[in-house]
Amino acid sequence: MNKNKVSILEFIQKHDKRLENIEKLLSLSKKVINIDELSILTGLSKSTIYKYTHTGKIPFYKKAKHLFFDRIEIENWLKSNRSISSAELENEAASYLTYSKKGGAK
Repeated sequence: MNKNKVSILEFIQKHDKRLENIEKLLSLSKKVINIDELSILTGLSKSTIYKYTHTGKIPFYKKAKHLFFDRIEIENWLKSNRSISSAELENEAASYLTYSKKGGAK
């Protein structure tokens, strides 16, 4: 191939990838998503999602053998087990030491 054909092919491939990414982002703006879109949103594999639905670890809806997920419920589920940051832990410890009774006397 000559140089022009190679650069055109590279240009098309680059823009095709960008279009795929835009389509993925647009699908995530939907309120109700399917398992493929959920996999993109969460980064979880489909098999993990199926396992979580089977064990009741993830909120889902089922209609005629198809699984559907409410995007807002999934986002809340993803944020449900928040770990405390070290700065927050230090603040809590400082508050506890500041406001708790010192010594063992009552």
